Amino acid sequence: MAETKEMTIPLRAAWKVPRTNRAKRAMAEVKNHVAQHMKKADDEDIWIDESVNHAIWSRGMQHPPRKIRVVCTREEGFPLEVKLLED
Repeated sequence: MAETKEMTIPLRAAWKVPRTNRAKRAMAEVKNHVAQHMKKADDEDIWIDESVNHAIWSRGMQHPPRKIRVVCTREEGFPLEVKLLED
């Protein structure tokens, strides 16, 4: 059975780096937040959906969103999946 969590990921740390690194840092923050809150094991991988990437990069490298809502799913034998929450 799959474990699913909806979470809002704050991306404020992305605004504390130089402007040209903000979107890249925001993607790293998504990965770190999911690993911490889903209690990622050492042998598990994290798969981030393309829609999350598009949402972060939608306004360019220098102006990522301040926060993003995602759905995280864990299934046996598959990596942790991170997808954009559809309202």
